[in-house]
Amino acid sequence: MISIKPYSIEYKKAWDDFVVNSKNATFLHFRDYMDYHKNRFLDHSLIIFKGEKLIALFPANIKDEVMYSHQGLTFGGLLFSERSTTTEVLEIFEQICLYAKTLNVKKIIYKCIPYIYYKYPAQEDLYALFRLKAKRIGCNNSSVILQNNPIAFSELRGRGVKKAKKNELYIAKQDSFDLFWKVLYDNLHEKYDTKPVHSVEEITSLKNKFPENIEHYLVFTKDNEPVAGTVMYLTERVAHVQYISSTIDGRNCGALDFLFDHLVNNVYKDKTYFDFGISTEQMGNYLNEGLIFQKEGFGGRGVVYETYEIII
Repeated sequence: MISIKPYSIEYKKAWDDFVVNSKNATFLHFRDYMDYHKNRFLDHSLIIFKGEKLIALFPANIKDEVMYSHQGLTFGGLLFSERSTTTEVLEIFEQICLYAKTLNVKKIIYKCIPYIYYKYPAQEDLYALFRLKAKRIGCNNSSVILQNNPIAFSELRGRGVKKAKKNELYIAKQDSFDLFWKVLYDNLHEKYDTKPVHSVEEITSLKNKFPENIEHYLVFTKDNEPVAGTVMYLTERVAHVQYISSTIDGRNCGALDFLFDHLVNNVYKDKTYFDFGISTEQMGNYLNEGLIFQKEGFGGRGVVYETYEIII
């Protein structure tokens, strides 16, 4: 018999232990990551049992009679183990829907975990969504490199690498985010009148909690001025670009081309995938062609981040 309980702090160890052993979870699903923004979202994550055994987790929050798999995460999804069967996953989804109904939830917005983050095949949830007649309402396109069979950089990206070397730029791994956050903040404010999702204090705190999963690199001029950088999120199989930014000087001298040539071909060459992240907005209805042109110039090709709607 499958039963569902809302997450509470007493289940933190059980939750985190399950994440470690889940076939499709990443460090983003640990409670220390999810809870850094608990003041922004009304968390209503679910823990699913079969008898006394914990068999699945559902990171979620509720807002305006809608249950989301979780708005604070790039992807949410049902987290389950290698032992989970298709029949069991179908039953789990049925019970989640019944539970949501008791809360007067009208619909569930479900963000799938892209397959590149799986430790083992885990698309039973997609089949369950089909059976529930869920509607796909979002399809964001990310640019990904298969590291053991990469596509060569475009001629334009290659010229950028040569220009950076000619200008004597250099790359340094950083512990502090202060220098990069100024570059990032200024760039986002100027171009889009927005700001980073994380404050510098938040990303620093997350780095301290997950030192093996979050890394940061800066590109400097020969005069030690920071001109570009990135924050990388690392999972077992994927090196994911979480933030990327450059100054005008950096763009003029190929700083990002230089940086990603180093990261793709040296630092993360042993990862299975290098994920540049999405180049779409408005649930995938708008494609930023300039942004994806740059990412595809590095050899990135499409992996979708899908979102579904389940009417309760």
